[in-house]
Amino acid sequence: MDTPFTRPAAVAGSFYPADPEALKHQVKAYLREAVDPPTQTEEPGTTPPKAIIVPHAGYIYSGPVAASVYAQLRPWHEVIKRVILLGPSHRVPLEGIASSSAGNFATPLGEVPLDREAIRQVLLLPQVGELDEAHRLEHSLEVQLPFLQELIDDFTLVPLVFGCSSAEAIAEVLEQIWGGPETLIVVSSDLSHFHNYSEASVMDQQAVQAIKELAPEKLSSDQACGQKAIQALLIAARRHGLQAKQLDLRNSGDTAGGKDRVVGYAAFEFNVL
Repeated sequence: MDTPFTRPAAVAGSFYPADPEALKHQVKAYLREAVDPPTQTEEPGTTPPKAIIVPHAGYIYSGPVAASVYAQLRPWHEVIKRVILLGPSHRVPLEGIASSSAGNFATPLGEVPLDREAIRQVLLLPQVGELDEAHRLEHSLEVQLPFLQELIDDFTLVPLVFGCSSAEAIAEVLEQIWGGPETLIVVSSDLSHFHNYSEASVMDQQAVQAIKELAPEKLSSDQACGQKAIQALLIAARRHGLQAKQLDLRNSGDTAGGKDRVVGYAAFEFNVL
């Protein structure tokens, strides 16, 4: 049997720093600044968040928003052992959902081992196949890893990118490997793309409201590039009695860009009611 390969970092040096020390410093800085004043005095629950929604742009644009939800994982650094990471395929058109045959995914902060047993489980489903080309240059999953590496002591990864797929098909994958408190689901998605600031703010607020209501039917494809995965999570959240908590909502005009063509970013965590 061939030894599983390591999928190297594809967007280090563009979406985030390639130098390990610079990357660690940037991630730590975002996390330090991320604690939302209304939540500073809240005690963590008895179990970690079951799922989170995070953006996936370059760190100067969406890093502060992503950090607002990642910072909530601090108390659970020893509890979370597996991360199911879902994101849209930006470069490779595909039908269904693509897993990877890699043994590890690398970033400048080191390598994350893949959960090959969980991947074997999802490969039993007809909507899931192995397609390494879909992962080779994909940023939507990779940009999440440095935050997870900084915060979680020891975890395995189930990386899944989706193309033309239904929300129900993705929800079925989540059910297959739902797990318990040790399993965190990370849905990687930006919100509206390339509208002016005021138009984007309206669209993003509508998307946020749909997520809060666990109403997948109210979320349209122009409101989120990861629409189908968010919808799948909302379907599963209803089934498992989870509630959505909004932690941040900004766009690139608020962080590091102009206001004529912006991209929206939101951060959510999902907990048991």
